[in-house]
Amino acid sequence: MTEEEKNTNTNEEENDELKVVMPEPNRVVMTPEVFKEQPDYLKVFANFYIAQFDQRDLEIMNLYDTDHNVVDINHYLMVNIHFPRKTLIKNVLQYHDYNFKNILEEIKKDEDIDPESMTTYEAWADWYEARRKKIPGSLS
Repeated sequence: MTEEEKNTNTNEEENDELKVVMPEPNRVVMTPEVFKEQPDYLKVFANFYIAQFDQRDLEIMNLYDTDHNVVDINHYLMVNIHFPRKTLIKNVLQYHDYNFKNILEEIKKDEDIDPESMTTYEAWADWYEARRKKIPGSLS
């Protein structure tokens, strides 16, 4: 064996000792979220509520808030307002449908309406304006 061959073999042995072996990455795949099926009246009400939220016009909704439902919903909306409306409705109902139902229960107790029969945005807008007209004007 020549001197050159010895050097080559020695370098290969040294290189094997210093060789870095990268492990395969462990990949975790999250399962897609399964959304609860929501009734149409609740989707419409959530859409109306978000529109009022965007206009900063939730004073009348506050009249029907007994357990800080509006605060919970509004906090979620503030954090996730960048979602498109359709996605936002689906997501807010996934986590806060009980808050909307509580508000609707209070509306049902106080008003002569059935929230489940109000399946259009216009029906809620008309109710909101009629409810606003019942509030006495300020004297100042």
